[in-house]
Amino acid sequence: MHHSHRNARGTRGEPRDLVESRNVAILIWSAVGFAALVTIVGLVVFWPSGGSAQGSDQTSDPVLKAQVVNVRTGPCTGTTAVNNTPCNFIGLHLDGHNPPAPTLPRGGGQPATFDGPTIEQPVGGVGNLHPGDDIYVNMTVLADGTASFSFYDYQRATPMWILAIVFIGAVIVLGRWRGFGAIAGLVASLAVIVKFLLPSILDGNSPVMVAIVAASLIAFIALYLAHGITLPTSVALLGTFASLAVTAVLSLLFVSWSNLTGLSDESALYLTSLGVNVDLQGIVLAGFVIGALGVLDDVTVTQVAAVAELHAAQPDLGPGRLYRSAVTIGRDHISATVNTLFLAYAGAALPLLLLFTQTNQSVGSLAGREVIATEIIRSLVGSIGLVSAVPITTWLAVKAVQSNPTRLPHVESLPAN
Repeated sequence: MHHSHRNARGTRGEPRDLVESRNVAILIWSAVGFAALVTIVGLVVFWPSGGSAQGSDQTSDPVLKAQVVNVRTGPCTGTTAVNNTPCNFIGLHLDGHNPPAPTLPRGGGQPATFDGPTIEQPVGGVGNLHPGDDIYVNMTVLADGTASFSFYDYQRATPMWILAIVFIGAVIVLGRWRGFGAIAGLVASLAVIVKFLLPSILDGNSPVMVAIVAASLIAFIALYLAHGITLPTSVALLGTFASLAVTAVLSLLFVSWSNLTGLSDESALYLTSLGVNVDLQGIVLAGFVIGALGVLDDVTVTQVAAVAELHAAQPDLGPGRLYRSAVTIGRDHISATVNTLFLAYAGAALPLLLLFTQTNQSVGSLAGREVIATEIIRSLVGSIGLVSAVPITTWLAVKAVQSNPTRLPHVESLPAN
């Protein structure tokens, strides 16, 4: 009896389950602290210098905001005047400039002439412009000092701001303070990308290493802002890091094995034409890592919540039963998420898929093209990372719940998706 009593207690007379509980919590927080330290070191090492960007002396023509004042049709002039081709002459009001007063015909109507900046486009050309349209224009200064303008794109700030406000309102109304934390995490994530990730890559640092540091920082900010600095959130964070490591290793292996060069992306080629010295294959890898993070934290948080919910409902479940039940929930989540991942990539590449299909290329030839192969490998690598997140995070959550049943927050305060 005495021997059995000693086995049930720790070295200082404390119950064994309480000692194990403390050990598990210490291990979890120690791992989180180590990850935070590595992230801070990475930030210091790869922080952008703040100097001028590579290739900044090779700038393109300035892009200006403008509003369409009037549109009139007449014979094309200059190099566009071929076989009396009709052209639209689009009068512009450049933002920050006082427009000259256009001459109005008798009885009102649209101005007949306009002495300000104009765009000349063949009828049916790019951009079906109308008076009142807000656009961007390229300004090219000619050798004689005069300026020539060309249509660049539409201004879309107003509808995008309205949509963003509706989105923020919907998230906060449904999620309340947790929704507010999620929005704050999203803003912080964008700040990390804009202020650290992009400038650091342009500084010539390794895109892969910079992406790993940025992903780690984003995970810390997004999870703790949305779900609080708690033990369950820390378990989800460690599950995210473990699955992200799986994704990064697979990305390194298969991007190299598949000879993905990054040269199929027009934006990457434009960067090199500006004299920016970046590792294009590294940028592909960095994109894989950052892209996977957005769905990994969703899966890990859900699995931690599922384990805690099951344990709260049936405290007598053993570790094996609890693990299997939570993994069953994870399977349903994974099947839906993987399908979403593939459909998102297919939807983004739909015009390209239509173009290749129109040229009667075989499925094998189509999949072998780098621009398509990149998305296929991105989807597969990301999906494997998602699949790995379920058993890894579930195992961590079961260990935490089983060894610390009295200290984990109740279901109401658990991170939920």
